[in-house]
Amino acid sequence: MTPDEARKMIEEVLADIVPGTDFTALDADADLRESLELDSMDFLTFVTALSDGSGRRVDEDDYPRLATMNAGVAFLTEEG
Repeated sequence: MTPDEARKMIEEVLADIVPGTDFTALDADADLRESLELDSMDFLTFVTALSDGSGRRVDEDDYPRLATMNAGVAFLTEEG
Protein backbone atom coordinates (compact mmCIF):
# COMPACT_ATOMS: atom_id res chain seq x y z
CA MET A 1 0.00 0.00 0.00
CA THR A 2 1.33 3.43 -0.88
CA PRO A 3 1.23 6.37 1.54
CA ASP A 4 -1.49 8.02 -0.58
CA GLU A 5 -3.61 4.86 -0.50
CA ALA A 6 -3.14 4.54 3.25
CA ARG A 7 -4.08 8.19 3.84
CA LYS A 8 -7.16 7.80 1.64
CA MET A 9 -8.23 4.68 3.52
CA ILE A 10 -7.81 6.38 6.89
CA GLU A 11 -9.78 9.42 5.70
CA GLU A 12 -12.60 7.24 4.31
CA VAL A 13 -12.88 5.25 7.52
CA LEU A 14 -12.86 8.38 9.65
CA ALA A 15 -15.41 10.09 7.38
CA ASP A 16 -17.81 7.23 8.08
CA ILE A 17 -17.31 7.70 11.83
CA VAL A 18 -17.19 11.52 11.87
CA PRO A 19 -19.08 12.77 8.80
CA GLY A 20 -18.17 16.21 7.53
CA THR A 21 -14.57 16.13 8.74
CA ASP A 22 -12.32 18.58 6.88
CA PHE A 23 -9.13 16.56 6.51
CA THR A 24 -7.29 19.49 4.91
CA ALA A 25 -7.60 21.33 8.22
CA LEU A 26 -6.51 18.35 10.32
CA ASP A 27 -2.92 18.45 11.58
CA ALA A 28 -1.38 15.17 10.40
CA ASP A 29 0.51 14.88 13.69
CA ALA A 30 -2.44 15.70 15.96
CA ASP A 31 -4.02 13.00 18.09
CA LEU A 32 -7.02 11.78 16.11
CA ARG A 33 -9.00 10.90 19.22
CA GLU A 34 -8.67 14.41 20.58
CA SER A 35 -9.00 16.29 17.30
CA LEU A 36 -12.06 14.37 16.13
CA GLU A 37 -13.47 13.69 19.61
CA LEU A 38 -13.45 9.92 19.09
CA ASP A 39 -14.64 7.89 22.04
CA SER A 40 -13.33 4.40 22.71
CA MET A 41 -16.02 2.73 20.59
CA ASP A 42 -15.33 5.11 17.69
CA PHE A 43 -11.63 4.31 17.90
CA LEU A 44 -12.32 0.57 18.01
CA THR A 45 -14.53 0.95 14.93
CA PHE A 46 -11.69 2.86 13.26
CA VAL A 47 -9.14 0.17 14.08
CA THR A 48 -11.42 -2.66 12.97
CA ALA A 49 -12.25 -0.97 9.67
CA LEU A 50 -8.56 -0.30 8.96
CA SER A 51 -7.70 -3.90 9.73
CA ASP A 52 -10.49 -5.21 7.51
CA GLY A 53 -9.75 -2.77 4.69
CA SER A 54 -6.01 -3.24 4.66
CA GLY A 55 -5.96 -6.96 5.42
CA ARG A 56 -3.43 -6.16 8.10
CA ARG A 57 -3.88 -7.41 11.63
CA VAL A 58 -4.01 -4.62 14.19
CA ASP A 59 -3.30 -5.77 17.72
CA GLU A 60 -4.09 -3.72 20.81
CA ASP A 61 -0.35 -3.04 21.18
CA ASP A 62 -0.54 -1.31 17.77
CA TYR A 63 -3.25 1.18 18.77
CA PRO A 64 -0.75 3.94 19.69
CA ARG A 65 0.67 3.58 16.18
CA LEU A 66 -2.68 4.74 14.83
CA ALA A 67 -2.95 7.81 17.04
CA THR A 68 -2.21 10.36 14.29
CA MET A 69 -2.71 10.49 10.55
CA ASN A 70 1.04 10.33 9.89
CA ALA A 71 1.53 7.45 12.32
CA GLY A 72 -1.37 5.54 10.78
CA VAL A 73 0.00 6.01 7.28
CA ALA A 74 3.43 4.78 8.44
CA PHE A 75 1.85 1.74 10.12
CA LEU A 76 -0.21 0.76 7.09
CA THR A 77 2.65 1.19 4.63
CA GLU A 78 5.41 -0.58 6.52
CA GLU A 79 6.49 -4.00 5.34
CA GLY A 80 5.45 -6.65 7.76
